[in-house]
Amino acid sequence: MFVGTYTEGKVDKGIYIFEFDTSKGKLKLTGSGENLINPSFLAIAPNGQYLYACMESKLPQKGSVAAFKIDSLKGKISFINKQSSEGENPVYLTVDPSNRFIINANYNAGNIAVFKTNVDGSIQPAVQIFNFSGSSVIKSRQEQSHIHAAIFSPTYDYVYCTDLGADKIRAFKFDSTQANPLQPIENLDIKTSLGSGPRHMTFHPNQHYAYCIEELNGMITAYSYSNGKLEAVQSIFSYSKKQEDYGGADIHISPDGKFLYASNRLNNENTISIFSINDKNGQLTLVGHQKTFGDHPRNFIIDPSGKFLIVANLETNNLVVFKRNLKTGLLTKTKQEIKIPRPSCLQMRTYHF
Repeated sequence: MFVGTYTEGKVDKGIYIFEFDTSKGKLKLTGSGENLINPSFLAIAPNGQYLYACMESKLPQKGSVAAFKIDSLKGKISFINKQSSEGENPVYLTVDPSNRFIINANYNAGNIAVFKTNVDGSIQPAVQIFNFSGSSVIKSRQEQSHIHAAIFSPTYDYVYCTDLGADKIRAFKFDSTQANPLQPIENLDIKTSLGSGPRHMTFHPNQHYAYCIEELNGMITAYSYSNGKLEAVQSIFSYSKKQEDYGGADIHISPDGKFLYASNRLNNENTISIFSINDKNGQLTLVGHQKTFGDHPRNFIIDPSGKFLIVANLETNNLVVFKRNLKTGLLTKTKQEIKIPRPSCLQMRTYHF
């Protein structure tokens, strides 16, 4: 398991690598990065050989995307190279299944950048940059476009970019055989509810549904999905109680497709909400809320076996491992808790030796 962190602008290890025992839910530190600044979001290349990181900076043209070689046998990484993120405050990146392209979202700049990768995993300068304009009703957070994520469709022929600032999900066609693989398709864009602030998305394993967590209103919206088209079918409250400000963060579906989980921050909420998924229409039913035993659960992950859920609590500097009940979806805290400085992203991959 790879953990990205905020180093608060200081040079530090930044990325931590753990071995995860899927039978016992135990974490063992095996390695870390060196001389890194704010590697706050990570993505593993589909071939499992490379790790990519957003090196977050809120200074113009100071953000970058970085490449690392993964030594899966030793549980270590080594730096390859980095490129300018082409925008302030890079917060999300994803890699296409051919390992040829990286798509990066720059939050403050309100843009996305597409990078080509080389066979050795290194990153070339950006080949495409898309700048967006837009705003919405919450002036303190939505004064301009803020792209928070870029998510591939299940068949990797579309990409959806969540624009928190404009209350919009922006759609693109993706073709990895082209030198410029990304093309906007504005007629497939989705306008979310005013003041919602779409943040992260995930697709159901059956490829028929998608779910978006909305940071600013405490809601999750469910969509039906077909041939690139998203259509809203439900919006449901994610928090355990109404409050003045919301901070919906991360969203994932269990490997069996039966349950959806979302993390909720601000005003001491600090919960994972648990929903069952209706396999006939994709709609959600609240099952319960689980306290995260920490403050500000910015990110979490479900391990590939589906037996465990691990939460990264940013403000309390801890990772907490929960056992999943595969029948009910409910979570139970295990004794496994790891202290780590300001964890912000978790990524996991199974390696076979």
